[in-house]
Amino acid sequence: MTPAIFGISGLELTANERAFFKEADPAGYILFARNCETRDQLRRLTDDLRSIQGRDRLIVSIDQEGGRVARMKPPEWPRYPAGEAFAKLYEIAPASAIEAARCNAEAMALELALAGISVDYHAPFDVRRPETDEVIGDRALGSEPMQVAALGRAVLDGMGRAGVVGCLKHMPGHGRATCDTHKELPVVNASAAELEADIEPFRSLSHHPLGMSAHIVFTAWDARHPATLSSTVIEKVIRGDIGFDGLMLTDDIDMQALDGSIPDRAEKALAAGCDIVLNCWAKLDDMQGIVERCGTISEQAAERLDRVHAAMGDPRDTIDASELLARRDALLAIADQAA
Repeated sequence: MTPAIFGISGLELTANERAFFKEADPAGYILFARNCETRDQLRRLTDDLRSIQGRDRLIVSIDQEGGRVARMKPPEWPRYPAGEAFAKLYEIAPASAIEAARCNAEAMALELALAGISVDYHAPFDVRRPETDEVIGDRALGSEPMQVAALGRAVLDGMGRAGVVGCLKHMPGHGRATCDTHKELPVVNASAAELEADIEPFRSLSHHPLGMSAHIVFTAWDARHPATLSSTVIEKVIRGDIGFDGLMLTDDIDMQALDGSIPDRAEKALAAGCDIVLNCWAKLDDMQGIVERCGTISEQAAERLDRVHAAMGDPRDTIDASELLARRDALLAIADQAA
């Protein structure tokens, strides 16, 4: 198995993609809006992906948070609010905000499960600050670590009830970054003591089986390498201080925060301690290069991947998404009434 999650170019597999994926046997796949047109089409695609490897437990993943980050879009699929809606409610009624976030996540994950999607890269556990770049912005669940952890836990729990595995991202924290990692490399100069607030939400959920790295330099820990490519950050901070022993994915290695060729970035990320490389752009040459340079998944990473597979499940038959959304809306209305 190749230690990579690959993107797909369109609404169905090309002949070249099918042949490549069959031979490469990647750890999984990631979907974008270019892959999601209708419910029937998307389910055919995810069924097709599973048929290539011949296994039902497979990472078929997506970024579906709500707000700006939504690959499955209206009118075919419902619109969901960004994290800020739950953060605002938390300031007034914490228990109601936690329940609203859980209902929202479960309803969203039911849609994902029906589409054959098993993993959602949600929720961001990044602590929002005044300087936080808008690439996070209203996606954040709050500016206090305890609040972010509480709402993030509710999101993970809600998705888990629908059989979908959520993700801790972006470790060890994106809140202090003042630029967009899609475009450039952020450098954070906060002290290790100050960064305790950033890692606290991740520490509280360190038992979760799936996490994602950040393409950010933290000079207090490693002034030369972004977290994704830093053995110091991954082993001492993420595995050590945070205590995370789940499957460690890179953020998309196509982002401009990283330099070098895509296969080179992938090789360095794995060498630094990441378990799986996330490669989103569906460029066959890049994917072939990753296969050639990165070999097969390590024994330890394979064991962690098995834990992600074990967390996948079937939605509870008794749950109705419309009931969950109605409860969410009633709870979010509390914030509107208080405004």
